[in-house]
Amino acid sequence: MSNKNEIRIAETRSNFEREKLKIPFGFKGGYLSELWQTVVRLTSENGHTKVGLGTQSVLYGDMDLFASWSEAGSNALMYALTERALQMSRSVSFATPVALIDSLLPELRKEARRITGKEDVNENFILNALIGLDNAAWLLYAEENNRATFGTMIPEPFKPALSYHNDRIGIMFQVSYGMSLEAIEDAVDRGYFIIKIKTGQPGSQEEMLRKDMDRLSQIHNALKDKSTSQTPDGNIIYTMDANGRYEKRKTLERLIDHAEEIGALDRILFVEEPLSEDNSQDVSGVGVPIAADDSVHNVADAKERIEQGYQVLVLKGIAKTLSISLKIARLAYEEDIPCVCSDLTVNPILVDWHKLLAAHLHPFPGLNMGVMETNGDMNYQNWESMRDYHPSGHAPWTKVTDGTFELNRHFYRESGGIFKSSKHYEQLVSPGR
Repeated sequence: MSNKNEIRIAETRSNFEREKLKIPFGFKGGYLSELWQTVVRLTSENGHTKVGLGTQSVLYGDMDLFASWSEAGSNALMYALTERALQMSRSVSFATPVALIDSLLPELRKEARRITGKEDVNENFILNALIGLDNAAWLLYAEENNRATFGTMIPEPFKPALSYHNDRIGIMFQVSYGMSLEAIEDAVDRGYFIIKIKTGQPGSQEEMLRKDMDRLSQIHNALKDKSTSQTPDGNIIYTMDANGRYEKRKTLERLIDHAEEIGALDRILFVEEPLSEDNSQDVSGVGVPIAADDSVHNVADAKERIEQGYQVLVLKGIAKTLSISLKIARLAYEEDIPCVCSDLTVNPILVDWHKLLAAHLHPFPGLNMGVMETNGDMNYQNWESMRDYHPSGHAPWTKVTDGTFELNRHFYRESGGIFKSSKHYEQLVSPGR
């Protein structure tokens, strides 16, 4: 018997849609050719129905599992875990989606091991499988509690961490392994000023380091004389993301030393997740701020990384659930650690879910704006059609202006359009399909 204010799921449905990428997308030493968009429909015992979306990225979630299966096979495993989570959700009642996710995770970890046959399946694989369920649960929670905006939907314990209304969000422009220098220069000429360089290239540690050093040199030589009005000193700034490919701090230090040698060190805003998840080396004093991303699955992980000298936390509400991200954002606020929001090459609706999270965080130090990454527009074959699936897919806040998303009162009042129904995705989970 559920408590009066708790929600109980009466019915669930799900489906998925395969979206091809323009070219193979490389990171973590591997490549993706498509991304599955999962659609989850929840109906409560009170008769309310909501649809949530997720984007599956098995290469992000567990790169070893991805390498052991075909691309479609690994996606099928994650989707099977989503289905199992939906079955489990019908047996619990919850006061908030945070409580729902907390209640599902212990048993779902066992199910993930059973489904994949992998005893050490990465927690990010499990969290990625929960995105559609989590988002649908948040919309259901808002409906059942008469919350009409993202800000009012956030439970009280998390509001201080998400109390800001940024008027701009700086966009981290992602540079994949194979992107040409001409394309990078063109992006800067179009106004992008935060260049996120994918490092940790394929090969041995020595081969990886040499490739990363050469790549940084090439990019810095191309951009060092370009300017922007968006940064205090007018310089284009960089972040680097190795997705945990560096095995030792010493290797990372060699990359940072190289950055200093070529005059790029003061351009680096932070280096994102350079060391592997199981590497507990302290990163204090390496010369640039280090950000924790893949290794942070919960508050305990975030605390540990802060103790190890990490100075930035990367939130991935579209990869690790909004529910988990709220708890990490609260810790970051309490510890005075800045946050940014990183992408998973998600669809346009999920971009606005993530934009809302970035918009409500306190501004990133020195930039006076929120910071997020989005790269779906440069990677999906059918991006324009996917924008049409989003009820607010052509709203002013979806357009890039001088490397930023400009946010106004309409964005906050309409919550980026996430509360509106998407006819396309709702049809995928409508009764009778």
